[in-house]
Amino acid sequence: MDLKKDLDAPHSMGTTIIGVTYDGGVVLGADSRTSTGVYVANRASDKITQLTDNVYVCRSGSAADSQIVSDYVRYFLHQHTIQQGQPATVKVAANLVRLLSYNNKDMLQTGMIVGGWDKYNGGKIYGIPLGGTIIEQPFAIGGSGSSYLYGFFDQAWKDGMTKDEAEQLVIKAVSLAIARDGASGGVVRTVIINSEGVSRNFYPGDKLPLWYEELEPQNSLLDILNASSPEPMNIQ
Repeated sequence: MDLKKDLDAPHSMGTTIIGVTYDGGVVLGADSRTSTGVYVANRASDKITQLTDNVYVCRSGSAADSQIVSDYVRYFLHQHTIQQGQPATVKVAANLVRLLSYNNKDMLQTGMIVGGWDKYNGGKIYGIPLGGTIIEQPFAIGGSGSSYLYGFFDQAWKDGMTKDEAEQLVIKAVSLAIARDGASGGVVRTVIINSEGVSRNFYPGDKLPLWYEELEPQNSLLDILNASSPEPMNIQ
C-alpha cells in the first residue's frame, strides 16, 4: 500500500444533523461523531453552534470549514445587533451563512442548518447545503446519515407538533442514522428554541432506542465505570 497516497487522498466526513419546526419554536439535533475516513477523531463533539441568543446552526462536512463560517457569521451578527439595536432575525443569520457559503463554494466543504426563533416570524428552519443554496423548510436533514432518514421523515413528520413530540422525533431520527450510518455515532444533542429562550439536552448512547438487529452495548466504558470492582483474573 502506498502510504503517502493514502494520506493525501480525500477523506470522507460523516455526520447527521436535523432541524424541525413545531408549534411555537424549533428543535435542532445532531450526533457527536467527528470522523476522518474510518478513524473517529472525536466521539463527543458538539455540532450545534450558537450564533446569537436566539439562533443556532448545525454543522456538517468539514469541521474546519463549518467552524470558520460560524465564527464569521457570529462576528457579523454581533455587529448587526449593535447597529440595529435589536437581535438579528433567523432569516438574516441564515442569509449570512448562505452568502459566505456561496461566495466561497469552490473552497468550502460544508452543509449547514440554521434554526431559531424571533418575534417577527417565530420559529424558522433554513437548510444551506453544499454550494450555498438557501431553502426555508418545515424540517431539514443533512450529513451522511440523512440518506437513511428521508423516507422516515416523510412518514413521521407532521404539522403542528408539540415541543415534546418534535424533540422525540429528532432523537428517534438521529438514533436511526447512528444505527445505519457508520460515520454517525456517539451521543445525541438537542437544542430547543422558542419564545421562552433556549434549552440544551444531552442523550448518551446507552439511552437511545435500539433498532432492528442492533446489539445492546457490552463491556462499554460506562459499564466499567459503574462496576463496583473488577473481576479477579483467573491465572489457572
